[in-house]
Amino acid sequence: MSKRRVVITGIGCVTPLGLDAQTTWDHLIAGKSGIGPLTRRDPEKFPAKVAAEVKNFDIGTFIDFKEGRRMDRFTQFAVASSLMAVEDAKLTINEQNAERVGVWIGSGNGGMETYEEQFRTFEARGHRRVSPFFVPMLIADMAAGQVSITLGAKGPNACTVTACASGANSIGDAFKVIARGDADVMITGGSEAPITDMSIAGFSSMKALTFNDDPETASRPFDKNRDGFVLGEGCGILVLEELEQAKARGAKIYAEIIGYGATGDAYHITAPAPDGEGGARAMREALKDAGLQPQEVDYINAHGTSTPLNDKYETAAIKSIFNEHAYQLAISSTKSMTGHLLGAAGAIEAIFSVKSIETGLLPPTIHYQTPDEECDLDYVPNETRQADVRIVLSNSLGFGGHNVTLAFKKYEA
Repeated sequence: MSKRRVVITGIGCVTPLGLDAQTTWDHLIAGKSGIGPLTRRDPEKFPAKVAAEVKNFDIGTFIDFKEGRRMDRFTQFAVASSLMAVEDAKLTINEQNAERVGVWIGSGNGGMETYEEQFRTFEARGHRRVSPFFVPMLIADMAAGQVSITLGAKGPNACTVTACASGANSIGDAFKVIARGDADVMITGGSEAPITDMSIAGFSSMKALTFNDDPETASRPFDKNRDGFVLGEGCGILVLEELEQAKARGAKIYAEIIGYGATGDAYHITAPAPDGEGGARAMREALKDAGLQPQEVDYINAHGTSTPLNDKYETAAIKSIFNEHAYQLAISSTKSMTGHLLGAAGAIEAIFSVKSIETGLLPPTIHYQTPDEECDLDYVPNETRQADVRIVLSNSLGFGGHNVTLAFKKYEA
């Protein structure tokens, strides 16, 4: 049996660049940064002074405020983004189709904010004062669970936890659910709210975060002077739908998802494998799954964290797969504007990938000032570029050696 085709019919997000997909995209292609001074926690406690925070988010805009209070911030982001994505898709979920609509939303950290708040309560006041909602607010799968409940989606329901690859893995896994016929629609992506004391402390101790306190230069992927990533928060959700159903109901089609590659480094808990060989294999697997030749790819939305090793090795991985075509490719890291949303990064970057296909606009890598001889490809420096975009790859790489590449294509009947 031939593989069923899968298209993207809806998008929704909450990011440091905006509280919906269109605002986020408009700010992205304008080269606007969502990075600013750390305000959600006391910056005096940490060497990292900047973050990519979501501003003015109110879950009461989307659901009953009382219900929203029983959700961790990462789950609130997911519910809001999913409601927007389903509305964008003009998808009705009812008794007739509910069992064929699934949810797959990843998170790397889950409810860290809830954990820290409730642990402080326990230490100060004992176990009886710990919220009965503590566990359901904490666990990483609750974004998928609450979205399913809110929307009435009764199909496959899951959460992939693969650190910074969680959102991309979830999209790839959801794609395969539809392709093999286990569902007709999947609401999928990743959500994260990691701007907490312990997250900042932990990433600071391992020297993963930049200690540069200037928001204008803190995240500078592929720049020679890059020195760490900026912690971000938010969520990205896509509605994936089987093509024939999408056509039958007259849905708008942003793009088609055609390939998914997932590999393991088997190397180190945090460092990427030398020369990015695991990431290279993920790209190769995605191309194989999609039936693509390397020279057909127009643009890569890179993982591009602004850390010394990631950007160097991701560049090497791209060269190893694309050879001379690597120098013809456009590559950019939108983390220069959004910061690193950990488990949500791959999800918002998947949205940026399909918007690039839809609009013919390539978002820039901003803050790019000093070339690095080991990062010598075309990173779309500083300014958005118009291009005929047909095929896009999106890379996501996570602690633990998780590597994911998603392949998207301009929809053609």
